[in-house]
Amino acid sequence: MDVILIPGLWLDASSWDEVLPPLVAAGHRTIVVESPGLGAPSNGGTGPGIADWVGAVVAAIDGAEGPVVLVGHSGGANAAWGAADARPDLVARVVIVDAVPPHDGAPVNAFDVIDGVVPFPGWDFFDDEDVFDLDAATRARTARLARSVPAGVPHDPVALRDARRFDIPVTLLMAGLDGAGVDAALADSPEHAAEYGAIVDREVTRIGSGHWPQFAVPQRLGELIAAAIR
Repeated sequence: MDVILIPGLWLDASSWDEVLPPLVAAGHRTIVVESPGLGAPSNGGTGPGIADWVGAVVAAIDGAEGPVVLVGHSGGANAAWGAADARPDLVARVVIVDAVPPHDGAPVNAFDVIDGVVPFPGWDFFDDEDVFDLDAATRARTARLARSVPAGVPHDPVALRDARRFDIPVTLLMAGLDGAGVDAALADSPEHAAEYGAIVDREVTRIGSGHWPQFAVPQRLGELIAAAIR
């Protein structure tokens, strides 16, 4: 199976490097998407937006040899779900790492914009539950790799049009939540709850990590992704 991996905000393709070996060992071909506009200047506020990130994933789907599995981490979930909506007949499963599928019109998040881009805010910006398992060495190493994203990427609404997306099986690999925890969290967001609830075949697996398992527990994350592909 071709497995297309989509980084979250601020991260490039190398963020998946340590997750790939378990997938390759399971017999899958891995394709990692490079996110448009990562680390680029704002260009007067006309840089790529979420539609361009979706388009990059769609291009990877179209270039694959057959049906694919999409894997999106965090903000990459919007690109993954948008691409699944665009190519529902070519996506065998969507795996989302510590996020939920967005509803039509949902942005990723409203991060602060500086000079037309959203810079990486640093690890101290995030709650302890998100970063507790990243030691000082890991934080230093990965912070040097993080790059700004165009303002439109986290702020643009994602466009979803094809109801056939709900027939695509979805696996949520959540850092600390199980299925009941996801349902409880979605209770505060009716539109997200409706989107998720409309998915016919959905499952939740708890990773037992912070928000960046590709850095903290990459082997386990790769094994869980491989286990979801069936």
